[in-house]
Amino acid sequence: MADHVSTKLYIQHPADPAIQLVGILEQLEHSESTQGRKIALILHGTMGHKDYLFQRRLAMKLPLDSFRFDFRGNHETGGEWRQGALADDLVDLQAVVDYLKITYGYVIELLVGHSRGSIIAFRWLATTEDGQKVGAFVNASGRYRMAKILESPSGTVWREAFAAHGHYTWNVTVARKKITAKITPQDLENFVNWDTSFVWDAFPPSTDVLTLHGLSDKTVPPYDALIYGRALSNRTSGTHTLHLMEDADHNFTGRQDDVVDAITQWWDVRQRGDLKTGIWVAGIKGKL
Repeated sequence: MADHVSTKLYIQHPADPAIQLVGILEQLEHSESTQGRKIALILHGTMGHKDYLFQRRLAMKLPLDSFRFDFRGNHETGGEWRQGALADDLVDLQAVVDYLKITYGYVIELLVGHSRGSIIAFRWLATTEDGQKVGAFVNASGRYRMAKILESPSGTVWREAFAAHGHYTWNVTVARKKITAKITPQDLENFVNWDTSFVWDAFPPSTDVLTLHGLSDKTVPPYDALIYGRALSNRTSGTHTLHLMEDADHNFTGRQDDVVDAITQWWDVRQRGDLKTGIWVAGIKGKL
């Protein structure tokens, strides 16, 4: 749209005056009032950022305003990143929601989470007053069986480092910048003990969910997507659509446009009121 405007926001963190949550607000009709207008939130995963993978592309294609941001300790947002500090991410998410509501009058209608972002979104949707009102959620590569990380190659490397040094030093490149993070045994324990079982009986009954997962995901087993599908398929009115992508890995490498297409097609069907719980394979004849 001609009136589309991207605005970088710096949101003061309520728990730490030294931290500002940095994000990008995408507005389709910049000149119109935002009071009561619907908005989507796009949440990145571990050691990600607001513009990596499919996040920016999706923001450009969604037919509603959106906001994507860096969680604390990631890219442009200050603070310390910790593997097991999922509760801190929940605080960050609520701070963003509060700011968008108070400053702009936005109504959160859609959450899109990738990996760790999905884990945070699931908990926020189920445990907050704002989350209970959200109409739709996209779970991309979300983990259900947290302890499975111990069986992964990363889990083995971490435990060996714990035994040798008391912690694991993780050197990673984020947004073309070299980052060093430290993972401790307590971090790993906190991560593994993060409860996901609430989705069976405490997830909002009317929120529509799309679960996207790559069948070649070596980080989070695709079977976790089936568990979410089973847990969310028998609710009162909310639907669950499962979309498994053949040959796609955890980050959907080389498949970013396919992810965006899947999400926007699902959203279009939802807007028509035609969503039904089931399995969807894009490009194959059949109903969503």
